[in-house]
Amino acid sequence: MTKHKNLSIFVPHEGCPNQCSFCDQKKISGTQNPPSPREVTRLCDEFLPHTAEEGKSYEIAFFGGSFTAIDRRYMLALLQAAYPFVQSGRAAGIRCSTRPDAITPEILDILKDYGVTAIELGAQSMQDEVLKVNLRGHTVQDVFTASELIKKRGFSLGLQMMPGLYGCSDYMAYAVDTAEKFIQIMPDTVRIYPTLILKDTLLEKLYQNRMYTPLTVEQAVEISAVLVKMFNENNIRIIKLGLHADTSLENSLVAGPYHPALKELVQSRMLLDRFLHDFAHRPQGVYTIFVNGRQHSQATGQKKSNIKALAEKGYAVTVKTDNTITTDDYMILEGEKQCI
Repeated sequence: MTKHKNLSIFVPHEGCPNQCSFCDQKKISGTQNPPSPREVTRLCDEFLPHTAEEGKSYEIAFFGGSFTAIDRRYMLALLQAAYPFVQSGRAAGIRCSTRPDAITPEILDILKDYGVTAIELGAQSMQDEVLKVNLRGHTVQDVFTASELIKKRGFSLGLQMMPGLYGCSDYMAYAVDTAEKFIQIMPDTVRIYPTLILKDTLLEKLYQNRMYTPLTVEQAVEISAVLVKMFNENNIRIIKLGLHADTSLENSLVAGPYHPALKELVQSRMLLDRFLHDFAHRPQGVYTIFVNGRQHSQATGQKKSNIKALAEKGYAVTVKTDNTITTDDYMILEGEKQCI
């Protein structure tokens, strides 16, 4: 199966009508200057394959700002630069991210005409009070309304969420509530970005004044593991978990649950939860868990955290590999007896 690839073109902070509490798009995107149409053409020509067969697995993605809220002439110029590569088959389509309150039938007509196939909405939270205190400038209803319009017009819908936002009294409960509302909408994809504190943002001021406590890495892993399970059970594809490792981002990071391998930590935690569930009905003792080689590090956990967690429950566990076992499955042996 060919892996999907994005040519990500960042349009930093263009089109945003306000500055959200957590946001410095220039630092998040790792670039300072908005791309010109000529630069879009250059990037597409350099990055995209030259055959339609290969182009089926590529998308041109305008990320970083609120694409449909930027100056209309500029938006059209960027689309006009990218669209010929869709027409020629060198890319399967165009993806963009935007605000929920920047979607109208007219805008969707324009996007459809220029080869846009997927639209991601930065919902971030599905609680109006949280959106308000983080200066998002849109409502939960805006997310529902925009999502319905996007799906009716045949676009692929993506939703983005940020666990750990300022204003949440119970980070887990608020994250689960947002996920449940996402599931009501049934997007094609989701992205999960645990909230980070960057320099020169409102969150940094709140943090320095001890008015906001960010998630720890452990809390972000625990919450994300629950969210991933919820979305997986509802066949909603998770296309990103955590922000991409970037020097610019790391240099501007003040606090928060940043980890370059957050996805790996979450997958490891989810395996531990399954292990604990299976071992709950087994006597304490010595066991061997066999997993596919690709999952060995996830099964043992970072710094053998899963092994230690099981030991605290009275289970002395060794993890071994067996590549006849499918990914995401495992087998437990107790002595000579096989227990599945």
